[in-house]
Amino acid sequence: MKEISVCIVDDNEALRSALEEIINMSQGFICLGSMANIEDAIQRLPKLNPDVVLMDIDLGGEETGIDCVGELKPIMTSTNFMMCTVYEEEDKIFEALKAGASGYILKKTAPAKLLESIRELNEGGSPMSSQIARKVVAAFQKKEPQQAIAATNNPEINILSHREKEILELLSKGLMYKEIAAKLNISQETIRKHAYHIYEKLHVGNRVEAINKFWGR
Repeated sequence: MKEISVCIVDDNEALRSALEEIINMSQGFICLGSMANIEDAIQRLPKLNPDVVLMDIDLGGEETGIDCVGELKPIMTSTNFMMCTVYEEEDKIFEALKAGASGYILKKTAPAKLLESIRELNEGGSPMSSQIARKVVAAFQKKEPQQAIAATNNPEINILSHREKEILELLSKGLMYKEIAAKLNISQETIRKHAYHIYEKLHVGNRVEAINKFWGR
């Protein structure tokens, strides 16, 4: 099986080293390099062309990791960007996703969960820390209190099977494929296939867009 190649962009040297060690010591992963600033990232990442980039938001300058993703994603279409940050604010989350990030996890995430998130991202998922997923859902609910009810009458959602609706609801709560599989007593591969069909039926590319449809937006 091909190793998942990863690059890290973070201005904290100790954290960069720790992440490199976690990735390189884990079977099925390889760290191609790490960068401390946006200038270095913009110059090196397109050449390294990793499968996944772990991107910090605050990189110590005027531009942020979100700006970096916005600049690189259009030219690195096959690379998945995941924000790895301390920020839990709604505006940061949505700015990052709009810029082209496909995942958003917190730095306090345990190493095993981090690796699982990288794997899920590489397989087409959109992993988010449960705290982040809850904030995404809360933001939708806060803006449109009746959307949870409206979702049940949404023609787009109603084209999903009962199982697909069940999985989409669990995805909207921030559960990862592994957790959903355990909860529903089915395999992760089955969850992956269902997620693919959900995205296909809803004409979306990731979990956040699917949640958006779920809440009727």
